[in-house]
Amino acid sequence: MDSTKSAPDDAKRNTLFSVIIPVYNGEKYLGDAIGSVLSQAGFRFDVMVVDDGSTDDTAKVVERFGPPVRYHYQMNAGVAAARNQGVAMARGDFFSFLDADDLWTADKMQRQWAAFEADPALELAFGHARQFYSEDLPPQERNRIAISTESMPGHHAGAMLIKKEAFFRVGLFKVDLRIGEFIDWYARAVELKLKSVMLTDVVMERRIHQTNLGRLHSDQRAGYVHVLKAALDRRRNKQS
Repeated sequence: MDSTKSAPDDAKRNTLFSVIIPVYNGEKYLGDAIGSVLSQAGFRFDVMVVDDGSTDDTAKVVERFGPPVRYHYQMNAGVAAARNQGVAMARGDFFSFLDADDLWTADKMQRQWAAFEADPALELAFGHARQFYSEDLPPQERNRIAISTESMPGHHAGAMLIKKEAFFRVGLFKVDLRIGEFIDWYARAVELKLKSVMLTDVVMERRIHQTNLGRLHSDQRAGYVHVLKAALDRRRNKQS
């Protein structure tokens, strides 16, 4: 056997990858999201679905999968708190995240793992993301809001793979932020100068559906402005 070929495969098999999926009343799409994780060939997963106070059949969707998918219920506290709970439960050497209505592409993990194999000093890998209209989105909603179907750099939790120790150097998501919590987290990661790469491969598909259209509305922008201002203030304080 060629040891130069078997060593990377052994490293992959001996590595545990934790995937945190926060969900709130997401029974409709959750099964697809979990399936897109478990279909990644050749990886050992530790999947935490953190139910942030759902009143639908989210728990029953998770039950269908069994191990390695674990389920945790908590009172509604927002996506940041749900992700933090998943991190607290995580057992893996690497962390990934996925929203319950989004999907990973079939080779997401393989593409990002190859980047870590090529550069052992790498701490954080992103890939491109692409949006798509959910099949159940009414035509009038599609016409009301135009989305780009081209891939774009995915500075998004669902497009990330990060070493455990690097994640904890940045810290947890801020629970006082109901939107923009990942922008805030990523700004802190940039400030720490984590060694990162942005792959050109599409690794995540973001579903546009009726119940997430509110995220795209202009009344949400104030939250993002607040996050970006906080990041700029931190940078100024370090320079002064």
